[in-house]
Amino acid sequence: MDRERRPVGGSGLTGRERRPLVGLLVAEWISLVGSRMSMVALPWFTLVITGSAARTGVVAFGEMLPYVLACALGGPLIDRIGARRTSVLADVGSAAALAGVPLLHLADRLSFGTLVGLVAVVGLLRGFGDTAKRVVFPETVAAADMSITRATSIHDGLSRLGTLLGAPLAGLLIAVLDAPLVLLLDAGTFLAGAVLLALTVPKTLPGTAAATESAPPSPTPEREPYLVALRAGLRYLRRDRLVHGIVLMLLVTNLADAAYTSVLAPVWASEVVRSPTALGLLSASFALGAVLGNVVFTLVADRVPRFAVFAVGFLLAGAPRFVALAVLDRLWAVYLVSFVAGVSIAAVNPILGAVSFERIPQQLRARVLGLVHAAAWAGIPLGGLLAGLAVQELRLPVACLVFGTAYLLVTLLPFVMPVWRELDRPPAPPATAEPAPAAAPVSG
Repeated sequence: MDRERRPVGGSGLTGRERRPLVGLLVAEWISLVGSRMSMVALPWFTLVITGSAARTGVVAFGEMLPYVLACALGGPLIDRIGARRTSVLADVGSAAALAGVPLLHLADRLSFGTLVGLVAVVGLLRGFGDTAKRVVFPETVAAADMSITRATSIHDGLSRLGTLLGAPLAGLLIAVLDAPLVLLLDAGTFLAGAVLLALTVPKTLPGTAAATESAPPSPTPEREPYLVALRAGLRYLRRDRLVHGIVLMLLVTNLADAAYTSVLAPVWASEVVRSPTALGLLSASFALGAVLGNVVFTLVADRVPRFAVFAVGFLLAGAPRFVALAVLDRLWAVYLVSFVAGVSIAAVNPILGAVSFERIPQQLRARVLGLVHAAAWAGIPLGGLLAGLAVQELRLPVACLVFGTAYLLVTLLPFVMPVWRELDRPPAPPATAEPAPAAAPVSG
């Protein structure tokens, strides 16, 4: 069913009108390739230099806690600084902080405390940068005259493709060059993405009412108190029951996914298979399935029921991966389960992204998207930490089954909670959003 007011692909667009969206997508993709490389390289690097699954979990916690806090609290600051400028500055800062890890290690000056500190800075800046990009994205889509569902599907497909290329490339490069140099390459991708975004996304996008470099329309946006702005986002968030369900589901699944990515899968590759290449191939099999599934979903995105695709896809994409690590002893079988999970997950993020952009008023996007993202990701800092402790106390197979069970239970909720049926309903008009008190008019 078609929920978009805007045509799927506008006619008569000039290359200049499409350039911001293309530039943003390419800049994000370059950075994503590097990030996926570091998702393999950083846990492996930590395991090698510390020999401890628990310390690997601490490093994951040290990165994700500042990330979640920046997402939750950074919306009003992004409104003041400007989303485009925030994204560029955050990526440049992330490049510098991440480069410090391998450089200090090669100089034999990297203590464990310094490693956690640098990773925390990267997480903090990435939180600001990722939220800012989510604010810029729908405006570049509007300027390109593309449907939001299809655009979010393309965006998610590029993310999956980044994983498909970045994860196995990291495994190979670790074997050839070692993990510190892979982290240095990742720092370079942050810098390249910042430069490309600055060159291709203008301060004011053609064909849109808002400027990406300015705060949301408001009589005096620069004078709006920080807490008043933050409360406006919280007020909107409290009213939306569907968003509550999304946050609850993503809170648990993201925690389990963080456990899987940062500890369970690296320990499986290190202790069971004894090869960093196996870790890269595990991520690559999932990403390959996600890319292929994304191609199909992009073609049919505006014609399929969102609820059915989302609920069934999420159910198949989660728990089976954890069970596979726990009970399967054939590598090809583990990779096959991971591939099927990737195909199943392909539509989940595009649907959540489209619903969020449709439901949240433009002037509240930085605050609400940041709060939703932070709430949904609140469990991620604990995911790696709990997984490290679980592996240490329960051993790998039992730890995998514990996290897999939690994943299964929460992905069954859409089948029993009626609010999830709103995925198939048109969004309420933005005008229904109630205003914030006093200073400013008033959105996984």
